[in-house]
Amino acid sequence: MSLLELQNNHSSLAPAPLVDLAGVRMVYPKGDNTELVVLDNVSLTIREGEIVGLLGRSGSGKSTLLRVLSGLVPATSGSVRWRDAPVSGPCEGMSMVFQSFALFPWLTVLENVEIGLEALGVPAAERRRRAIEAIDLIGLDGFESAYPKELSGGMRQRVGFARALVVHPRLMLMDEPFSALDVLTAETLRTDLIDLWIEGRLPIKSILMVTHNIEEAVLMCDRILIFSSNPGRVAAEIKIELPHPRDRDDLAFRQLVDDIYARMTQRTPAEKAEKRAVDGLPGTGINMVLPHISTNLMSGLMEELATPAYGGKADLPELAATLQMEVDELFPIAETLQLLRFAEMAEGDVQLTDAGRQFVDSDIDTRKQQFAEHLATYVPLAAMIRRVLDERPSHRAPFTRFSEELEDHMSVADAEATLRAAISWGRYAELFGYDEQAGEFNLENPA
Repeated sequence: MSLLELQNNHSSLAPAPLVDLAGVRMVYPKGDNTELVVLDNVSLTIREGEIVGLLGRSGSGKSTLLRVLSGLVPATSGSVRWRDAPVSGPCEGMSMVFQSFALFPWLTVLENVEIGLEALGVPAAERRRRAIEAIDLIGLDGFESAYPKELSGGMRQRVGFARALVVHPRLMLMDEPFSALDVLTAETLRTDLIDLWIEGRLPIKSILMVTHNIEEAVLMCDRILIFSSNPGRVAAEIKIELPHPRDRDDLAFRQLVDDIYARMTQRTPAEKAEKRAVDGLPGTGINMVLPHISTNLMSGLMEELATPAYGGKADLPELAATLQMEVDELFPIAETLQLLRFAEMAEGDVQLTDAGRQFVDSDIDTRKQQFAEHLATYVPLAAMIRRVLDERPSHRAPFTRFSEELEDHMSVADAEATLRAAISWGRYAELFGYDEQAGEFNLENPA
């Protein structure tokens, strides 16, 4: 048999993918003849026997993708197939574990776990047997009669896992299932889940999990799909070939975490072409979506970077571990400092610029003056607000003067958050003021 025949024979024996997405696009109308593109040209495949992680920032469309994949919402365009059949509604053979537990407070643990089987028409005796089996498997034996209010957060999430497992799904979807838990509880639950997976005791074929925790993804997954934001796209795929159980202190583990941080701080070719100031902040000019990051957090991060421990430059994973922050918490602060030219991010590192070092070494009044200069120079929205206030005889302008303009280019929620960020930064810099009661921008001391 020739090599080509061997290859063709192997391909014919390979199982069909559980999930196959091709060119999926998800667009929401905004009501003003514009559209919000959440997902764009997303393609991915999931096969039996693997844990796949969707890793990306909040707002990158990961949770939306889960809902499209499971048939809860239809894609605007593209192909979504489950076990080689088009998805046209909720898919039998999938189950989901949510971030928020989503338990019925008036039902006991046993009743919460049974409810999915009841919806499938499983007889009562069989429901009870399978529910007790799932409860025992997930480590809640003895709590069958307890109500959710009597359980800790970790125990409630175990009920969520039992409810997802009791239907014996082929694919279990997990939407940031550990993010609402404290660090120790989340670590215990992750470890227990992986142990059950390795031992082959879970009645499932594959897992697809959404996370923004890089270490969590490397700890659990066989493959990681890195999502870029605005709109959500698969920016990279990384195979994790480390054996289980995985050691966070292992050199290969740390290197993978570092590599992923570096990938998530790289600018795409499109972003470089547009000369965006910051990777991760969508839009250009006044249409840039701004994260509502306090100046205290910005100052604190610059001061931490300036300590002898870092000397002005830090490895992002190391810094995150020291500050006990996750990627969704640390990146927006570092990106905002980059936007304001107080820091730069590249290859998984963040480094103070000369301006950032000067800021750290200055007194409060000098810091405010420097921040005002950078805010007016590098944040077009702040410069426009100041210009409008300068030009008006009253030196006042309503919130809606700017929010309505922003809503032509972004969602209402993003416009609100962006203006709130500008208000916070403008007040600190004394570039302009804002009267909350009147809902107006103002110049307290117009030039």
